Parts: sequence; C-alpha cells; structure tokens
Amino acid sequence: MSSSRLLPGSGLAVLALLFNALTWGLSWWPFRELQAAGLHSLWSTVLIYGAAALVVGLWRPRAWGQLARSPALWLIMLASGCTNLGFNWGVTVGDVARVVLLFYLTPLWTLLLARWLLGEHADAAVWLRVAMALGGAVLVLTSSHAAESADGAARAVSMPLLADVLAIGGGFFFALNNVMLRRAAHHPDEGRALAMFVGGTLVSLLVATLGAADVGVMALSRIDWPPMPAASWVLPALGLAVAFLFANLALQYGATRLPANVTSVVMPSEILFAAVSAAWWAGEVMTPMLLVGGALILGATLLAAWQHA
Repeated sequence: MSSSRLLPGSGLAVLALLFNALTWGLSWWPFRELQAAGLHSLWSTVLIYGAAALVVGLWRPRAWGQLARSPALWLIMLASGCTNLGFNWGVTVGDVARVVLLFYLTPLWTLLLARWLLGEHADAAVWLRVAMALGGAVLVLTSSHAAESADGAARAVSMPLLADVLAIGGGFFFALNNVMLRRAAHHPDEGRALAMFVGGTLVSLLVATLGAADVGVMALSRIDWPPMPAASWVLPALGLAVAFLFANLALQYGATRLPANVTSVVMPSEILFAAVSAAWWAGEVMTPMLLVGGALILGATLLAAWQHA
C-alpha cells in the first residue's frame, strides 16, 4: 500500500467534492417536486442536461468536434445517459435511501468492467469487497419496499420493482462511465463533460418519448408528455440545471486535485446526505436490514479506497 500526498489546495478540493455529493444527495427532492408539478423526472433530465450541454458547447465549441470523432466519448455518452436515467427516475418512484444504496454497488460492477475493458487483475481483497457488496445488496433487496412515515403510518412506494431495477442499472452504468473516463483520460475535459451532458439529454429524451407515446412495454411506464411551459416548473428546472453544471465542474476540480483514494472516501457522503434528507423531509425510516446492507455496501467502497491508498 503506497501513501498519497495531497496537492496544494486540497481543502478546497474536498469541499468541491462535498458540494457535488450534496447536490446529488438532495436532488431527489427537486425531481419529486417537478414531477408533482406535472413534469416527469425524465423530461426534467432532458431540460436540465440539455441546458448544461448547451452551456458547455457554447463555452468550448471545439468539444463538439471531439465528441463527433471519438467512439470512446460515444460510450461515455451512453453510460452517462443511462446513469442519469436510472438515478433520477429511481428516486422519484422508490425509497431514496434504498435507491442510492443499490446505485452504489460500484465495487462489483467496477471489478467486472475493469477486468473486461482495462485488463486489471483481481486479488483476494478485491473479491472480498465484491462479497461485501453482494451481501449488502441481498439485504437491501430483501428488506421491505414500504417504508414507514415519521408517525408510523405505512408510506406506499409507487413503483418499487422499477425503482430497484433503475437503481441497479444506473449503478452499473455509473461504473461503466467511471471506467471509460479512465480509459479516455487523454481526451480534453470539455469533450468528456459534453459527452456526459449530451448523453444525459438524449437517452432520457428517447425513453421519455417512447413512454409518452405508449410504445410497447413503455406503455407501462406512466410517463406523460411534458406540460405547457409554466414558471412553476421551468424556473426550478433551470435552477437545478445550474446546480448540476456547477456540481460537475466541482467534481472535475476536486477529482483532479486529490488522490483517487481520497475521492473514493468523500463521494459516498452522497448516501448520508440522501438518507438524512429523505428521513427529515419525506419521513422515510431505514429498517435494521437496510442499515446493515447499506453498511456492507458502503464498507466495500471505503475498503476499496483504503486498499488503494
């Protein structure tokens, strides 16, 4: 195990990563509020990421050429799009803490993808982390779908099975996105950022359109066409777009100034922000089985960071 030295300005870099984690950890609330106003989370994602892609594209026009010429960026675009679709949709139809925990099964997916795409070797410690993550996932998945509100009344989850699938799938594509970002590290930052924002726009646009048009199995998705523009949802959606844009910039600032193991420790704080805010604002209660499963998943992530320190 080799030690990692922090770069100058590491305190600000940690704060930048915490801002990114806080933004994502609290994002479930504005997505639910926008959905209550008639705008499905996928249409919100289209608007938010489309606005961010436009800003990046106007700020760094050469990024469009980088995206057009690089198949690696196309895969990042697809992975980022599926990541955002899974997370943003999942937190609006399922228990927030449960969705975020299943989303963070990254040690398992990263191992499989790194072996396939990067040819990385897996030792006994890696398989231990995988076992922890799988054990945690089993406990989370076998815990009750229905959480209790603060007053003890059952709080129904609208589409629990869909939420689980979206969370697991989103986490897989999140791991793929991270692995591909490492593989495409030689590409400029603006090209990778544009790929992520364009992917977040196009994938959600495609799925939302199929759902609203009742095409095939997507007819079961309960996605409506977006309502007419109104200040009640347009302004909050644009505000969320600004927050995500700054969160992405904060992530890139922090991740490039801190050792990878430090970044891996800071980023899961999103789980804490999401769980506490959901308990406070939405009355969600984490069951003992969910807590133990979450501890195993989070432990696998932190163990990976420690073993790479």
